[in-house]
Amino acid sequence: MNNSISKRTSSIARGINTAFWFNKLKAFFTIDLLIILVSFGLFGYRSFQTIPEDGIVRSFSITGESYNSVVLNLFTDSALYDFPMGDYIYFTGIVLSSAVAYQLLNLLFSLTHTARIRRKLRPLNELALQAEAISEVPLDTTKFEELEEAILKVPADSNGAKISTGDQDLASIETALNNLLYRMQEARMQQARFVDDASHELRTPIAVIQGYVNMLDRWGKDDPAVLDESIQAIKNESENMKELIDQLLFLARGDNGRQKLAMERIDLAEIMREVWEESTMIDPDHKYLFEDNENCFINGDPAMIKQSIRIFVQNAAKYSDKGNNIKLSAKNNGSSASYAVQDEGIGIAGDELSHIFERFYRSDKARSSSTGGSGLGLSIAKWIIDAHKGTVEVISRQEIGTRITVSFPN
Repeated sequence: MNNSISKRTSSIARGINTAFWFNKLKAFFTIDLLIILVSFGLFGYRSFQTIPEDGIVRSFSITGESYNSVVLNLFTDSALYDFPMGDYIYFTGIVLSSAVAYQLLNLLFSLTHTARIRRKLRPLNELALQAEAISEVPLDTTKFEELEEAILKVPADSNGAKISTGDQDLASIETALNNLLYRMQEARMQQARFVDDASHELRTPIAVIQGYVNMLDRWGKDDPAVLDESIQAIKNESENMKELIDQLLFLARGDNGRQKLAMERIDLAEIMREVWEESTMIDPDHKYLFEDNENCFINGDPAMIKQSIRIFVQNAAKYSDKGNNIKLSAKNNGSSASYAVQDEGIGIAGDELSHIFERFYRSDKARSSSTGGSGLGLSIAKWIIDAHKGTVEVISRQEIGTRITVSFPN
């Protein structure tokens, strides 16, 4: 009986994870197909626009032996128009390769979710084992079979679905299972929102790159100014897309427990001093102040802690006017040590403070500014703080500034 219950738990966990995995795979296929169709549609539309108004396209063909020699041929009643597609295919390939690389890593990490789901189902397994142990008569498996049948009838990808057998003896187990199912459905919806947000963020650099590729194809071959502008824009957007993918992979590794920490005894004040020196050197537009304290030692990963500080400092610089002060400080609080980053920037509205660490979230003022960003930096900083069992406090007033204080146990 013990082995049978464990096998059922494992089977249910595998079934749930498989359904989630295939749903994610379908979503990724849709994104890749959308990238290809949109890119080809834009190229075809631009090509049609270059044909004289009295020309009517009767047919088309695509020829070429390699990607850099592919040509789109448009046939009209009086002429043949050729449009080289080599650059289009090259840049579309770069974008698609980046997206597919992220998708493959995400799908690979998703394969590990079965064990996590099985751990979530472990209380049910233990409950069944305890019921068997205290029973003085042979265990009647009928009710468990009814419960198993009710569980198997619940669609894994259906929101709001509940387990119901109609048996009062199983009511408490049903409640526990439905609570577990609700949390799993919430996790699935959060994961789906994450994929949707990621695809949305990737569309912008893809669209910009495609626009400049079209401009290169039309004017850039003969106009050095257009060529230089397009190359620089494509390099910038490619770098932005690489940074976004790196951030997504960081959070994916964190969600799957694969982001390792190299813990050691570190001086928080010394790390703050390093960030202060770097910021002063690379950002002459702001005045950086530093105030440290002695014995600000904690157990942590120095690279991760430094990354979290940099994120807050860069955020402070983004939303502060030139010449404003940005103050960095470290402090020993007895049972804990903390660092703080304080600016004189635009501030954060009270109703937005509770959302600033959500992934892809940016306040209205941040969206309307020219600072850019993906909305993932603060989420990464929060993950690092949580991984070190730290706490973060944010105090902000609009048009006055923001102070972020992060504390770690020492």
